[in-house]
Amino acid sequence: MSFYREVSSLKQILCLSNEPWSTSPGRTQQLLSRLRDTQILYFAPPAGRRDRSFRQKGQKVRPNVTVYTLPPTLFPVSEQYSRLFLRNQRKLGRFIADKAARHRFQSPLLWTTSPEQVHLLDHLEYDGLVYDCDRDWEELPPLWEGALANNADIVFAASPLLADRLSPCSSNIAQLPNGVNYPMFSGEGGSIQSDPLPQVHGPVLGWAGVIHRELDLSPILYAARERPGWTFLLLGRQEDNPLLPRLRRQPNVALAGPCPLNEVPDWLFRCDVLLELLREDRPDSDVISGRLYEYLSTGKPIVSMLWPEQVEIFPDVVYGAHDEREFLTLCQHALEEAPGFVSQRRQSYGAAAAWSLRAAAVSRILDTAGLL
Repeated sequence: MSFYREVSSLKQILCLSNEPWSTSPGRTQQLLSRLRDTQILYFAPPAGRRDRSFRQKGQKVRPNVTVYTLPPTLFPVSEQYSRLFLRNQRKLGRFIADKAARHRFQSPLLWTTSPEQVHLLDHLEYDGLVYDCDRDWEELPPLWEGALANNADIVFAASPLLADRLSPCSSNIAQLPNGVNYPMFSGEGGSIQSDPLPQVHGPVLGWAGVIHRELDLSPILYAARERPGWTFLLLGRQEDNPLLPRLRRQPNVALAGPCPLNEVPDWLFRCDVLLELLREDRPDSDVISGRLYEYLSTGKPIVSMLWPEQVEIFPDVVYGAHDEREFLTLCQHALEEAPGFVSQRRQSYGAAAAWSLRAAAVSRILDTAGLL
């Protein structure tokens, strides 16, 4: 009987995620996995139309977290075809409701992460709604996000511009920037474990993250040609970026590919300067990437590209460049920076962005609102 009371006292959360549960956790996973005294059903999007993972049993990834993959929509249907569109949404709603019933979920908190999920609200039972907005969903109808934010008890926004955009739809918006696994990237667990570039003896300037097609690599190409004695490291999965073929021909560019998350700090600590680049498809975004917080946590010098009218990010500890020439000049300045000059201040910014602190803020807000 006491065991039943203990289980029933856990707050139940239905999470509709826009990212899979991964060994390289994203924002949703980082936050929810740190919420205490909760029981979570995490619904991940399918990998594609042929993904049959939804037929598998739920995967218990944590003692309190079970992950399911949603069934794919074989033929995506526009909202204008209302009957077929609603049929797809009912199918997803039934799938989620069935899993919730099997786990004896009753009136859970519903955590949403994408405007598309507004169409599931009428097909699910829940007691409390959260919308966590971490990007500008330009490709989706604004009415979807407006309706979701309007229905939500709490809206979390990853940046001031996102919060401002959603303010007409909700009076309960809390800014919640991205975060970082600070102990991992600050080196609290020890110094660099191994040298991933033992054959390189000159300066190393590095980028870590997915090399999206829209990532502007031109500053690195320019700098690599101008400074053949420097090594430029690109660590991460590669998409079909138009500048990658030219970078591959540069003898001082190392395209390392992806690696396990626990090895990323080794690569970052091997670098003398860390680089932050722009995505051409996000010219108006003011969301600070998790990658920048990872860089800050190392204490290493950082050179970041900026849009022409962009306000500098962490101007006291990050070198901000507006063009290729300035990028090259600031990389030189960063290499000449006195050891320990502002490294501690950088790390203090990283420490303040620890995911444990972000999750604690979420818990306080939800508790104050009576949702947790």
